[in-house]
Amino acid sequence: MRRHRGARTRVVLACAGVLALALASPAMAASAAPTTPTGLLNGGTACATDAGSPAYVAEGLRGLSIAAVPGDTDPADDNRLSLNYRLWPVSDPALTSTLSRPAVVGAEAGVDVPTDDLADGQTYAWQAQTVVEDDASDWSAPCYVTIDDTHPPTPVVSSSNYPEGQLDQGGEPVRFTFGANGASDVVGFEFGWQQDLPVPASGSDPYHDDPANFVRADGGTATVALVPPAGVGSRTLYVSALDRAGNPSMKAAEYSFMVASTAPTITPATASPEFGEKDVLTLTPDPALEEASPVVGYSVTTVGGRHDGTTTVEAAADGTARLPFTFDGVSGERVEVSSKSADGWVSDTAVWYAWADTTPTVRSADYPENGAGGGAGVPGTFTFEPKVKGVVSYTYSFDWGGTEQTVDAEADGTAAIAWTPPDSGSYAVNVYATTADGIQLATCTYFFDVN
Repeated sequence: MRRHRGARTRVVLACAGVLALALASPAMAASAAPTTPTGLLNGGTACATDAGSPAYVAEGLRGLSIAAVPGDTDPADDNRLSLNYRLWPVSDPALTSTLSRPAVVGAEAGVDVPTDDLADGQTYAWQAQTVVEDDASDWSAPCYVTIDDTHPPTPVVSSSNYPEGQLDQGGEPVRFTFGANGASDVVGFEFGWQQDLPVPASGSDPYHDDPANFVRADGGTATVALVPPAGVGSRTLYVSALDRAGNPSMKAAEYSFMVASTAPTITPATASPEFGEKDVLTLTPDPALEEASPVVGYSVTTVGGRHDGTTTVEAAADGTARLPFTFDGVSGERVEVSSKSADGWVSDTAVWYAWADTTPTVRSADYPENGAGGGAGVPGTFTFEPKVKGVVSYTYSFDWGGTEQTVDAEADGTAAIAWTPPDSGSYAVNVYATTADGIQLATCTYFFDVN
């Protein structure tokens, strides 16, 4: 499947062609003699006036669109203005078809030549004429166009540094060579890392406008150096040949290879950073990647912390970088890092995890965890103890949906509360701590039974 990038915008009125020249009866004299049409186009391609170098268009299967701008500048002539077209095969000029349609001053007005009048591989000549009532201009110089509805074969694709179907060390752009596979009219190639290749806009020069997806052929071949999408594992490039009429290969070539991991290494200054503590992460490039092309920077994404986001870090001359890091993810924190080399290569992602249990410890001699104690109306004491530094308070509630209450922590970070169960049965206390920085830590659920 191929997706369209867009089409050339132009004013084209509905075709009103007939197969015989139609000239209207005069109603009034024309204000000025009409002149020869300009802006001649066939299939969105500029008119070729050299019979030895016709324009090639792939229009025969659905008709050939030809168009011109009438040679008239008087808006008053709009209701009397038309364009005549005549077309014939160069090999047999006697087989002439003539079409006519209304026109508007200054606007391109086209007609569609019926498919029955066209043959694949045949060269045609056509002309346009401006008509204002019974007054007609000279015919334009002939335009020459060859119908080409034959698709080129699937191209041949090879790589000098990433053998097909093999695993190779990443880091160096892939050098591809595209071949026309014996076709003599291939003028370029289209390529991409996704199977849906784009369709160039009508009348555009994709080799100039979109060099990331198109390359001109030189003698039927072309070479490109491409950086594959970031990641590790299999990669496939899709390549289609394009002939001079713009026909793509019926089937694109597929070239697959595998890329080994080029992920950097992430090393914390402290083997197991404590929650809330500042640390430094050292980012080190993959050695083979660094040798292929120096790493110039890193993309760093943090997930699970208080200040999640993505940032870029510039690499030092040796390819390494040092990243200040504060572990503040209450349920753990993940750091994802990929490197970028001077040649544009983006590595696959290295992942480093920091984890600490930030739930408070709950103790009660009166109502032991997962045990039974006390009784209805019998008060009990519950003590909360921190597992991380800087705790200033605890927020708790008994059973789910109960009213939350907050108690300040002592200097050592602990707090104690008294609670009296109204009835016997199973209960739970939910409690979380808050630090001096305002961080709400993970919740602990403490289960117990009341006798």
